[in-house]
Amino acid sequence: MTAVLLQIRNRTISGEDIVPRLASYQMLPQLYRESFIDEAIAPIDCTAEEIVNASQQFYEQNQLIDETTQQLWLKQHGMSREFLETVFIPRLLKIEKFKHQNWHHKLESYFLQRKRSLDRVIYSLIRVKDAEMARELYFRIQEKEQSFAELAREYSQGPEAQVNGIVGPAELGTIHPNLAHLLAISRPGQLWHPIPVEGWLAIVRLETLIPAQFDLAMRQRLLRQLFETWVQEQIGEMLN
Repeated sequence: MTAVLLQIRNRTISGEDIVPRLASYQMLPQLYRESFIDEAIAPIDCTAEEIVNASQQFYEQNQLIDETTQQLWLKQHGMSREFLETVFIPRLLKIEKFKHQNWHHKLESYFLQRKRSLDRVIYSLIRVKDAEMARELYFRIQEKEQSFAELAREYSQGPEAQVNGIVGPAELGTIHPNLAHLLAISRPGQLWHPIPVEGWLAIVRLETLIPAQFDLAMRQRLLRQLFETWVQEQIGEMLN
């Protein structure tokens, strides 16, 4: 007799059915990932005080401020309060401790390596297809015959035309390399000759540079990135 693992409304999911269903729902990679993480964090211990503090932080971060909202969240996620506080939250805590143990001491050097791509910029952009038009628009801006915003509204063929040519704030690492290079070496207000960018001719001017800060939010972000990179590498090796 096949054991029933789940009952969902009028549907039962048996043991022999679970893996094919997970595969068809494209959930097997997530199962591999989470199982691998469980194995990695298994040796980590958490004190009772750490779990209590982590639970309080979890409730605050998710705005579960009263019994009603907590019970609704538990119902939506198919958990009991006991499971949440003895399994789910301690697992999250172990993951955070694992991140800190393995990568916290590397964060500053990793930040410095990536800082240029993490810096944000606000810039003005005009994109056109025609080379003669691009040159004409560039000289109009340079000679202050018309403003960048006015020409962007009238001539730019990208979505920036709707916002007077202003783009950003955007991290340099998310911008096309041709543009990012110019913006990284620009002074605010510096205008560049038209350059080719993915089939367009782009006129670009740096407005503001916003340097990346090595603050708490950035440290948490970099920890997540280092952890995710490691997880994907390990899973790739395991699957191969």
